[in-house]
Amino acid sequence: MIDIHHHLLWDLDDGATSVEVSLDMARMAAADGITHVVCTPHANGRYEYQPEVIDGKIAELQRLLESERISLQLGRGCDFHMSYENIQAAQDDPARYSINGLGYLLVEIPDYGLPRGLAEVFYQMQIAGLTPILTHPERNRTLQTDQSLLLEWLRGGVLVQVTAGSVVGRMGKRAERMAHEL
Repeated sequence: MIDIHHHLLWDLDDGATSVEVSLDMARMAAADGITHVVCTPHANGRYEYQPEVIDGKIAELQRLLESERISLQLGRGCDFHMSYENIQAAQDDPARYSINGLGYLLVEIPDYGLPRGLAEVFYQMQIAGLTPILTHPERNRTLQTDQSLLLEWLRGGVLVQVTAGSVVGRMGKRAERMAHEL
């Protein structure tokens, strides 16, 4: 099993707070049958996305996992927040933010409302060589009420990623229902 959205790396955002916590999280993931994790720190106005720092932490954590014989392969991505600066940077350098530099980009939207012009942003990203993966759309109240925009985006080539917590009901009944529909 592959986890493409995981805040595994320590001291980068609101995820793991120490390397020990990262190791504990990795142990739990491996015990759950996960074989690959994409480490996805936030890229937003609060947390600076620094690929070189992230790559260093991934390499360090991978060495620690191997020394403990924890069979988990790590990759790099980000939890991409929609801002003008981020969008421009991603279009200028699609590999910077995408999963292992291969063009798949996790795009986070707010849990309430939708940014204007999102379909156009997705289209422009695709022209730049990116495949947007909309993270946890099942948690967005607007999309829970009306899935027509989501269906339009899916038809246009946008992918979706649902959160495990939604699938098992930890994010509310509406999110659970939508996660199963997706």
